[in-house]
Amino acid sequence: MKNVKILITIRDSDVAPRFDLTTEVLIVETDGNKATNKPRNILLPGPSADELCSLIIKEGVSLVICGGIEEAHYQYLVWKKITVIDKVIGPASEVLQRAMANELGSGAILRNSNREKRR
Repeated sequence: MKNVKILITIRDSDVAPRFDLTTEVLIVETDGNKATNKPRNILLPGPSADELCSLIIKEGVSLVICGGIEEAHYQYLVWKKITVIDKVIGPASEVLQRAMANELGSGAILRNSNREKRR
């Protein structure tokens, strides 16, 4: 993986379970192995899959990591040549590390999510 701008949908430091209900994202620029700048958390004004897609395009994101995503939005992002790794569950920090190591795939479930710790 070379020079990739990654966007992860976030809820409580974990990957957000639904793309269309996301109100926070993490954007990280990487050289493939490590972040090349400080990760940015962006709070969105409200949940909107269409607005999130617009942000992804505007930011020049090349990889989106999310939980569930509707087929129409998935296909739109793929059509725009953006890689989407969906159905991911786990802490955003660990998900990011796995993505940079090219060890993350659709449907990945990483243990010790913050939701599990609160139980």
